[in-house]
Amino acid sequence: MSGGSVVLVSGASSGFGAMTVRALAGAGHTVFAGIRATTGRNAAAVAELEEHAREHGVRLRAVELDVGEQAGVDAAVAQVLAEAGRIDVLVHNAGHMVLGPAEAFTPEQLHEVFDVNAVSTQRLNRAVLPHLRARREGLVVWIGSTSTRGGTPPYLAPYFAAKAAEDSLAVSYAAELAPFGVETTIVVPGSFTTGTNHFAHAGAPADRERALAYETEHAGLVERVAGALADLAPPDADPQEVARRVVDVVGAPRGSRPFRVHVDPADDGAERVNALGDRVREEFYRRTGLADLLSVRTDGG
Repeated sequence: MSGGSVVLVSGASSGFGAMTVRALAGAGHTVFAGIRATTGRNAAAVAELEEHAREHGVRLRAVELDVGEQAGVDAAVAQVLAEAGRIDVLVHNAGHMVLGPAEAFTPEQLHEVFDVNAVSTQRLNRAVLPHLRARREGLVVWIGSTSTRGGTPPYLAPYFAAKAAEDSLAVSYAAELAPFGVETTIVVPGSFTTGTNHFAHAGAPADRERALAYETEHAGLVERVAGALADLAPPDADPQEVARRVVDVVGAPRGSRPFRVHVDPADDGAERVNALGDRVREEFYRRTGLADLLSVRTDGG
């Protein structure tokens, strides 16, 4: 493949993922859009993606990728490597939001939310990272959420907890991968209530009886939360900015990429909290003699 990086993006059928793969391809990269059920319910999304690639003359194609099972993940990564010869960048974007009182979600539902938003990244990492480590270079981009540190309204507990788990994984992976020359950037979007399908496609609790019990004290809370988040966002809040920031990170010189990038027009406070947490982490690494794990070396060492 000539020019640009070879990028694999999970969860690319809609939302931030669909925006990101188009923006990356437009910037000259070779992009594989990981989409599940490419010949089923997401066939229309694949057709739109292929039409976009033809119309704009960019290197963008769909690859069947269900992050929920390891065999399919392994097959998708093998396909990318066979077609492109390498992977330079992995973007963890797959995710799913749920809305409702925490108690009304069954343990099985909680497990599913954690699987999609956090555990799935482990399947992709186990498939891609051996390749990046062997090449001693690469980039892993994690699409997180301000909900892990910012203002967290109720009725989103399973999603918030799962995104917090993803963030913790990303932070630990950053230090473990640095000696192999593999960089980490966590992109942290805030609440975008227009331009994405997060709220429209959100899951609901299975235990309707318990959910109704909460309505005695929280009648209309879902609508209040959605409305409040919409009111916080400025009228020019553009979810495409998330894709643009990913493009900036991928295109930045090796060794200069930021550890964390916030895209939060509503400013829920996460950027300030993360700045403190990341500073504490850096100070701890220096105090314990692990400062060399805070960034990759670019001198060939």
